[in-house]
Amino acid sequence: MTEPIFHLLSGGPRPVAPFSHAVETEGWVFVTGQMPNDSDDHARPLPEGIEAQTHQVMRNLKRVLEGVKLDFSGVLFARVYLTHFAEDYAAMNAVYASYFAPERRPARTCIGVTALALNARVEIDLLAKRP
Repeated sequence: MTEPIFHLLSGGPRPVAPFSHAVETEGWVFVTGQMPNDSDDHARPLPEGIEAQTHQVMRNLKRVLEGVKLDFSGVLFARVYLTHFAEDYAAMNAVYASYFAPERRPARTCIGVTALALNARVEIDLLAKRP
């Protein structure tokens, strides 16, 4: 087994806790859950509403994937966390689905939680595999 690679990307989304953006081993890439914070303007407040927050989370995930030379086509599994599950589930799904080809949607779990960092409504983490 090769040693894991801990990716902390210089242009990546601002970490909100002590973690790497992604950790890679044996071709598997574990992408840390991303928040809807603006990667380029750390002082900017979170976007309003679940649609805008989901788009920002997906942009942040894309930035991490690109930083490790992958894209959404390599994602095999996703985990979604929602603080307002019943209220936000359908709208989050519509935005989330737009980032994946219908025939290449990853396996997924969606979990209702009581709170997230930054008082966000959504967080998503990924598991990807190199081709």
